[in-house]
Amino acid sequence: MNRSATNSLQPAVYIVGAGPGDPELLTIKAQRLLAQADTILYADSLVPQQILQDVRSDAELIATANKTLEDIIPMMIERVRQGRSVVRLHSGDPSLYSAIHEQIHQLAEAEIAVEVVPGISAYQDAAAKLQLELTVPELVQTIILTRFSGRATSVPPREALAGLAAHQASLCLYLSARHVEQAQQELLEHYPASTSVAICYRLGWPDEKIRIVPLTEMAKVTEEEKLIRTTLYVISPALGNQKTTTRSQLYHPQHSHLFRPNSKKSQKV
Repeated sequence: MNRSATNSLQPAVYIVGAGPGDPELLTIKAQRLLAQADTILYADSLVPQQILQDVRSDAELIATANKTLEDIIPMMIERVRQGRSVVRLHSGDPSLYSAIHEQIHQLAEAEIAVEVVPGISAYQDAAAKLQLELTVPELVQTIILTRFSGRATSVPPREALAGLAAHQASLCLYLSARHVEQAQQELLEHYPASTSVAICYRLGWPDEKIRIVPLTEMAKVTEEEKLIRTTLYVISPALGNQKTTTRSQLYHPQHSHLFRPNSKKSQKV
């Protein structure tokens, strides 16, 4: 393959969001970067092989699940200094639970150019699969993205799950399957027991599973189906109210705005 004819990327690190796992949910920019990159470092425990189906045949692929930051950063710096383009591929969107903060900081210290490319997050894919709007007028207008405090990452006390649950908002719970029993208890302090929960396992992967259960069965179903990793929980008043008649004013015929002035008012003018 003629590299000069196929690759116009500048030597830099491109931190790219792979989305939840479905290659068709990659952004166009992410697809282009993956198709052109010299080197791709990817979190193989979280990014399925199908995401890499269109990379160059001569691209260097480096799996990072068994590596530390001390292994990964020097690899990226060395290759960029050699004039190579490097894609650091993360699952979902890099702005959520991706540990890019420390990577960007160390790359900046080494004077390595970095570009971040967003991706679709699992909660967005979950809502799409459920045909669900997480912000239904007069029912819920807030989305909370959070996780349970775990061994690898502790959650600040002010962001404890029980406190966030008090809002009864659409709550998307990441990285918490190992603590599902305690999470369920804290959610039940504020959400009604009948609140629907979508248990979403490996969204976008070939073995994807989505189960909708009452909040009281959230832990039981998780444990019965052995959904330990790569599981997202969506807890929302909107999930059990798909037939609500409440509608947004945005497209209501009686609601006027700059681009759709009230016809009666226009006639008087």
